[in-house]
Formats: sequence, C-alpha cells, structure tokens
Amino acid sequence: MDRKTEIHNKLLKLVKSDNVKVDELLKDHLYTKLGGKADFFITPTSYEEVQNVVKLSNEDDIPFTLLGNGSNLIIKDGGIRGIVINLKYLNNISSDGHTVVAQSGARIIDASRYALEKHLSGLEFACGIPGTVGGALYMNAGAYGGEIKDVLDYAYVIDKSGKLVKRLASELDLDYRTSNIPDRGDIVVEATFNLKPANYEEIKAVMDDLTYKRESKQPLEYPSCGSVFKRPPGYFAGKLIQDSDLQGTNIGGAEVSKKHAGFIVNKDNASTTDYISLIEHVQKTVKEKFGVDLEREVRIIGEDKE
Repeated sequence: MDRKTEIHNKLLKLVKSDNVKVDELLKDHLYTKLGGKADFFITPTSYEEVQNVVKLSNEDDIPFTLLGNGSNLIIKDGGIRGIVINLKYLNNISSDGHTVVAQSGARIIDASRYALEKHLSGLEFACGIPGTVGGALYMNAGAYGGEIKDVLDYAYVIDKSGKLVKRLASELDLDYRTSNIPDRGDIVVEATFNLKPANYEEIKAVMDDLTYKRESKQPLEYPSCGSVFKRPPGYFAGKLIQDSDLQGTNIGGAEVSKKHAGFIVNKDNASTTDYISLIEHVQKTVKEKFGVDLEREVRIIGEDKE
C-alpha cells in the first residue's frame, strides 16, 4: 500500500467519507479562483474530528494546512501537500446576553448580521469583511476604524498537540492585521464577542452606510484576495500605488484594479504566478518612486508548479 492510500484510509476512520476529498482543486475554495490541488481536503463537522486530524498529522508526520474561505489568501499553482482542513461546517452562531458566540467557519459578515438581529452593537465594522470568524481572529481583521481586538472576549482553539484550549483576547497579541495564532500553530474553532445593546435602526444605518462605501469603492465584480497590502505608517497603500501610475497594469490575467488601487483582481483567468509577479512589480515600483516598502496583507502559501 502506498503512503497516500494509507493516509486516506486513516482519514476515513476519523472523518465522514463525504468530508474527505483527494486531489481537490483549491481554486474552487478561494476568492481569487487561483491555486492547485490539495493532496487531502478535509471538512470536519465537530471539534473532536479536528482534534483527531491534528493528532494524526503529528503522529504520522503529515504536513497540515488550515484554510478558511480563502478571502485573504493566494495558493500557488502547484497546490499544497499533505492535509488541508477547512472548517466551513463549523459555522454555528448564537448569543447569550451581550455576547455573540460564533464558530470559526462562520463568516464574520454573518456574525455581524446576527448581532444586528439581536440588537447588539460592536461588529458593524465587519459587515463587509468576506472572511471567516477564524480568519478574522488570525489576522485581527478590521475595517472603517474597527478591529476584532475591540470586541473579542476569548476564543477556543485546538493547539498543536490537538488539545482544546481557551485563550483570552489578551493572550493573542492582537495588533494591526496580526496575532500570535499562526506562530503558536493554533486552530481557532470558536470566538466569543462582547458587544453592547443598541437600537436596531441605528446599528443597521451604520451597516448600510459601510456596505455602500464598500460596494461603491471596491472591485467586487472580479475575483480578488481583497486588500493586498498593509497600510504603511504615514501612508495609504492604495494612494501610493495610484500615484505610481500602476492602476490598470496587468501581468497575464492579473490586473491592478482601476476601481481601487489597493486591489489586484483576477480579470482574465490569471495564474498564481501572474498574481505574485504583479504584487512584486507593484512593491518594486512603489519602493523606487517613494522609498516605501509595501508589506503584503495577503498570505501566499503552497508550492510552485513543476
């Protein structure tokens, strides 16, 4: 029996067969519509299944990658070896008093809308962020003056050993578009947000305004990874790119958006290589023109195509 078949058989004992896929195309799970295949693509339906897959990965030395809904991620054309786990079925949202409890596979947009229905304020800023709750904690997602760290009370994670652990927000080192979650190797499975009671119509008015701003300014008509670069101290990435006359620049099927310079869109069946080459071209041009280093907000993972 070859190793791939052996791993597949072990996974089938830990996760329902319908939730174990072999050689799954990852571009079907990313906003950019880019990326090669995963050896194994797993969609657990319980915390215990996640724990068991993590333990198998440790015991059998199998590479392991966590994938949210791919809104802030680029996967290379060669795909990802080993196990890719996606928590899309862990998506329950509930409330208890002034808190909203959301599993990590739920979209942060949906958590924001749920809070609205419960007349709870604090997550309005997230009403246009396309990522999952887990991804939002991973990078301390934020928009329009709000951030996850402003409202997060605590999270449950599965650590590198496969143990379920409670982590307070203060333990996560939440900062501008960063946390210690990736360094620790934690997998967020649940988050509790501490919100404030407020008037439904007032909350909705804020969310409607932010939604309008997002839809009017961002190139949502094309696949993209969202905002590509972090905001450099003292500058705005989009303004630097615009002032470098880069809007409309393309490499292959990837293009610097004409609508919002901070976005790179998959306009015409781009490859990941096109996308990364254009990111590097933008960084190089802005550095030469303004002396500013643009740091990527989007993550790039996976292997190059042979």
